[in-house]
Amino acid sequence: MVESHNLMANIDQPLGMDSDPPFQETYKTLFANSIDDNDEESRAKIYRNNDRLVIVEERELPLIDLSLLGLGDELEKEGCRKDIARAAQEWGFFQVINHGISKDILEKMRDEQVKMFKQPFHNKFLNFTAGSYRWGTPTATSLRQLSWSEAFHIPMTDISTSGAFNSDTLTLSSPMEQFVAKVASLAQKLAEILAEKLGRKSNFFQENCLQSTCYLRLNRYPPCPIPVEIFGLMPHTDSDFLTILHQDQVGGLQLVKDGKWIEVKPNSEALIINIGDLFQAWSNDSYKSVQHCVVTNPTKERFSVAYFLCPSYETVIESCSKPSVYRKFSFREYRQKVQEDAQKYGYKVGLPRFLV
Repeated sequence: MVESHNLMANIDQPLGMDSDPPFQETYKTLFANSIDDNDEESRAKIYRNNDRLVIVEERELPLIDLSLLGLGDELEKEGCRKDIARAAQEWGFFQVINHGISKDILEKMRDEQVKMFKQPFHNKFLNFTAGSYRWGTPTATSLRQLSWSEAFHIPMTDISTSGAFNSDTLTLSSPMEQFVAKVASLAQKLAEILAEKLGRKSNFFQENCLQSTCYLRLNRYPPCPIPVEIFGLMPHTDSDFLTILHQDQVGGLQLVKDGKWIEVKPNSEALIINIGDLFQAWSNDSYKSVQHCVVTNPTKERFSVAYFLCPSYETVIESCSKPSVYRKFSFREYRQKVQEDAQKYGYKVGLPRFLV
């Protein structure tokens, strides 16, 4: 859940019918201040300062077959649950197959998502709930802080509300509703398993992560003219409990594993699950919320859709074991601190702010 904001101030700039956001026009100062392509020493310094590698190894995430939870014997079910917890502890990321969301639903979602993003740029602000369309990084002070992407942040409560879509995009609501019903159930199931493997048989997530507090993010990453210098989505951790991601086959998702950046190999049959900051705090560091990013591509656009399992702002996050690594905090306090840091430093600090 990278922190981004609306760029409503740019809606009055001259625009054609192009569907792409005006990145180069809006951030022309950052482009003017970028390093010379031949300045290898400066380029190397940028990479070191951002703790990034230009060339990274492509690896497959731990793969978990969820059909074992319903069809396997008790030994297989418990093995599956242990695999989920182990991946959350060792990777913070894993992928699941036989997850219950049909290929037909996912393909329809993708088709309608493409239509949404292919609208003229200015229509994206006007045709959806206020504040849902976001692009770029308004707080960026350098190209390395700029996210070359656009997104629709859609609260769950808006998906079944006809006012959220105009007549040109209403067809999205049906596949989206089907997707959300399945993915919300999956998120609750995974959260429950992860809680149980910590010895916590609670209904915490069902009580606090409701339809009114969770949301969907539809992402598009346009081709980028200087992909080596600009991220599609800056390195970050997610400020939620769980994120469930469906991505296309273009690739570009990277994450930190054992102190090194690796690239995730796309799997057309799988959904990607990652642990968020709140689950790391709630689990007292048993489960890991790890840094991840999306790198840009010079010729191909990339699409993905993410579901975020979030609590209400009033929900208090408290470690489930003692001694606690983090102090108690509300989700509202956490989000406010994340936004303050993003405004002040250009990036999120996150959980270290709440260490005991």
